[in-house]
Parts: sequence; structure tokens; C-alpha cells
Amino acid sequence: MTTSLTSTVSGSGTPSAAGSPGADTDAKAGTRTLTRTRTRTAKRRKRPPHTPLHPRPSVPLTLVTGLVLVYTLLPLAWLVINATKDQNGLLDSFGLWFAEDSHFWDNIGRTLTYDDGVFVRWLLNTLMYVVAGAGGATILAVLGGYALATYDFPGRRAVFAVVLGAVAVPGTALAVPTFLMFSNMGLTNTPWAVIIPSLISPFGLYLMWVFAAESVPTELLEAARIDGSGELRTFFTIALPLLMPGTVTVLLFSMVATWNNYFLPLIMIKDPDWYPLTLGLNAWNAQAQTAGGEAVFDLIITGSLLTIVPIVAVFLLLQRYWQSGLAAGSVKE
Repeated sequence: MTTSLTSTVSGSGTPSAAGSPGADTDAKAGTRTLTRTRTRTAKRRKRPPHTPLHPRPSVPLTLVTGLVLVYTLLPLAWLVINATKDQNGLLDSFGLWFAEDSHFWDNIGRTLTYDDGVFVRWLLNTLMYVVAGAGGATILAVLGGYALATYDFPGRRAVFAVVLGAVAVPGTALAVPTFLMFSNMGLTNTPWAVIIPSLISPFGLYLMWVFAAESVPTELLEAARIDGSGELRTFFTIALPLLMPGTVTVLLFSMVATWNNYFLPLIMIKDPDWYPLTLGLNAWNAQAQTAGGEAVFDLIITGSLLTIVPIVAVFLLLQRYWQSGLAAGSVKE
């Protein structure tokens, strides 16, 4: 309708003889007007509609997201800034701004060598707890979740109810009974007192159970068995690649939980040589409140910064595996 109207208006006026300059000018003007009108109409048509894939921009939602982002990054920024200050700089300068002199590398060196390098010892202890505890919990969760999702056996519903009940029970509620049981067995004040409880992850088992039920087609497993594939080969070559995103998720949850575990080592371990980083940094913080104790708040802040670096690195390295197994082992149609 717009094109027809424009053509009519542009072509109206005093008629000119064919081939005259006036006729050529009117024709060119009409062509330019028609082209501009079509361009505007095409641009309006190309604008995507407001759908779930193209939502309408929301200013309040953007502001709320920005506030959440600032709230999340503010403690990390405070930690990075104050890790560059010495003991006096922490007390004399503003917490969210750098001091005149940077002591970052000096703080790192002092943190790693303070008290005969006990921080490195705590770091190695934490790595041991994470590798043995979180790694073992992930393996057990993957095997158990796959078995519960693909095999039918008597008592399966009862197992499901027990797993759900275990997920609802907080770990702190079981800490004291676990301590009494381990104390009777003589396992307290040993690494096993932290590793063995970390192997049990009801949430990881439930997550892998649900994920395996949704991501591993029964038809695919039956086709592999018909082709002569054994159960172990079917699991490692077909099911495990499909379970990789869920496996990485459980691994990350278990690693973060074990890395940040404080209450269980607090009641299980009394020997500083077996402390994880959480207990070690708390011991440094507490020594400033004892008679004759040395205040090392600059080392505590620097140690806290060094503590989160491995977790951030693991997240960055493993994030690509969330999508790597989505198409692996799938049925080719």
C-alpha cells in the first residue's frame, strides 16, 4: 500500500514529453523515493519479534543483575586489593583501594615460607582430601546412579526413598555420630577421618541417577548388547561419554564441598600437620588473640587468595566438558 501511494505521488504532476529532461528528473525522483520506502519497509520487517529467543530488554532486570554481580565480585575485589598490602597498610588504608606500596609478591613469599612452610603442608593435605574424597565420591556416584537408572531389581523404590531422605539430612547433623564411630575405631586425628565421610555423596548419587535416566537411552544399551558388547564395555564406550556433563557437575560440587569443608576436619583432626587450608587459616587468625601470639592478617588474606585460585582454575578447565558429552555416543539416524 505504501509503495503504490508513493509511486502515484511521485509520478503525478505536469506531464512532460517523452525523452525530455523533466521526464527523466521525475522518473529518477520517483525511483529514489520508491527505493527509500522499500528499504524502510524491509528494515521494519527484519526486526525480530519479541520471543523467548529475542526477549524485550528489561531495565529493572538489568539493574538487579548488575547489583547481584557487584555483590558477588566485591569480596573478591577486596581480597585481591588487600593482598597487596602489608600489616600496616591493612590498618592505615581504605579497604577497597590500593596502598602506596605494593607488597603482593612479598606477601606470597612470606605466606609460603611462614612457620617452616606450613601453608604448603596444608595445601597438600587439602589436595589429598579432594583427590581421594571428591574423586572417590564422583566415581561411586556415577556407578551407583548408572546402575539405579538402567537396571531393574527388587527394592529399587526403597533405595530411591533412602537416597532422597539422605539428601534432606544436613551433613552437620551426622558429624557427631560419625566422630563417635570413628573414635571407637581409632580413626580420629588421621586423614581417613576426612576422606571416608567425603566418599558418601547422596546428592551426587541422586543427581547422577536422574541424569542417567534422562541421557542414556535404553534402546542404545539394548542395541549394544545385541551386538555382543559386554556390560563393562557398554558402560565405558557408550554410557560414560553421555554421562560426562553430569559427571563433571558432580565432580565440581564434590570438589568445592571438600575444599571448603571446615566443620568435619574441626572435630576430627587435632594435629596441625593434618590440617586442611580452612583449619590452617583459622589457626593463623586465632593466634593473634592468644597471649604472645603474632598477628599475621596480611598472610591470612594472601593465603585466602591463594586458596581460591585452584578452584577457579578447575572451573575454567572443566567447563568445556559440560557440553562435550551431549553428542558423544548418540544414535546416528
